[in-house]
Amino acid sequence: MANVGLSRFDNPAAETIWRELYQRNDEAIASLSPEWAEAVVAAGNFRSSPQFYEFDDGARAVLPLFTKGVGSLRYAWSPPPAWGFGGILSDGAVTPAHLETIFAHLETFPCLGVKIRPNPLTADLWAAGARPAWTSIPRCAHVVDLSGGFDAVRGRFHRNAHTNIRRARRLGVEVDVGNSEGLIDEFHELLQLSFVRWARKQHEPAALAWLRGVRRDPRAKFAAMAARMGDACRLYVARVDGQPAAAILVLLGGQAHYTRGAMSEALAGKSGAAYLLQAIAIEDACRRGCTRYHMGETGNSTSLAQYKSRFGAVAVPYAEYRYERFPLARLDGFARGAVKRILGFRDAP
Repeated sequence: MANVGLSRFDNPAAETIWRELYQRNDEAIASLSPEWAEAVVAAGNFRSSPQFYEFDDGARAVLPLFTKGVGSLRYAWSPPPAWGFGGILSDGAVTPAHLETIFAHLETFPCLGVKIRPNPLTADLWAAGARPAWTSIPRCAHVVDLSGGFDAVRGRFHRNAHTNIRRARRLGVEVDVGNSEGLIDEFHELLQLSFVRWARKQHEPAALAWLRGVRRDPRAKFAAMAARMGDACRLYVARVDGQPAAAILVLLGGQAHYTRGAMSEALAGKSGAAYLLQAIAIEDACRRGCTRYHMGETGNSTSLAQYKSRFGAVAVPYAEYRYERFPLARLDGFARGAVKRILGFRDAP
């Protein structure tokens, strides 16, 4: 496969072109937007370094890239860990040859390494354009097809989902939608409860899980998303007997992305609140004209895959791509594995 020649990749108007390409792309996921990048910089202490490509065949593309570190000791991500999906935006059909050229350029980027987690729906394209120097890391996500509108999508829900949604409505579960400071507070409090609950399932010390969770997902992260993205960042908070019981965060772009979920097991119980939240968010995504509803990374969790499939989501295998000048990821994986063995850590079933 021959590379497509680059006319230039250092265009000073890259930020303006990035915004233009995002606004014109009806299929773009929200984590490729310039506003999302502003949130990453504001809350994640990363530097935004978008890469602009203008090819000899006239195609243009932007790869939102973020770095942390100093000089050649930087590491680069698209996007950073726990910040959604990355990849490229373009104003035309992207070919494997275009991606091969981008991969080749990133191999010259002055940093320790680069990691790209693209939209799972573009998996085949990225696999075809990958170069031998890059390591592919298998992943699996679940995605709901929103074609036909909400009535059609709802018709594909599993009967278990319908049962739980009816239960929630019968029990008077109320849902608030928005991104106010109050909703952010309630969501983050529920998220912290979830950190501890997940720790029990994974045989991890609760204090360690809580510290790791708030470091990855501090309240400031969600406040920055809401401030920069406006109505494209939506929190759905379910109340049982007037108390916050479950919440989800959904990003709305050409494709919607459910990025975080949290709940109080004691309050939500068997109320069906989590199912009602997803149904309302999926209906909102359909109303907004989104073509897909991403339900995020599933990994090897059978129970999580089953839950997502009840909303009509299908498994989408894809790969994350990593290029490193030194085996940093391998060393990090070895260290993490050793700690997990010491703790008796278990992945969620």
